Amino acid sequence: MGSRFYPREAIVMRLSARNQIKGRVTAIKEGAVEAQVTVDIGGQSIVSVITVDSVKNLGIAVGSEVVAVIKADSVMLGVD
Repeated sequence: MGSRFYPREAIVMRLSARNQIKGRVTAIKEGAVEAQVTVDIGGQSIVSVITVDSVKNLGIAVGSEVVAVIKADSVMLGVD
């Protein structure tokens, strides 16, 4: 089954995930199937692992503005 690409204008979606963080892609490390996408979120970086197909279908490149959507059952916090 082939992947489908829908232009961003064609989909309007609201998400239940409350943690939506805007950032800019600073690096993409592609493997055979998955890609590690590093996103700068105001001086700190987070890394998302998504499929190489998703990187291509979404048009993600270094310099792209993206929104990291974090949905988790638990979030750990630490202190010094």
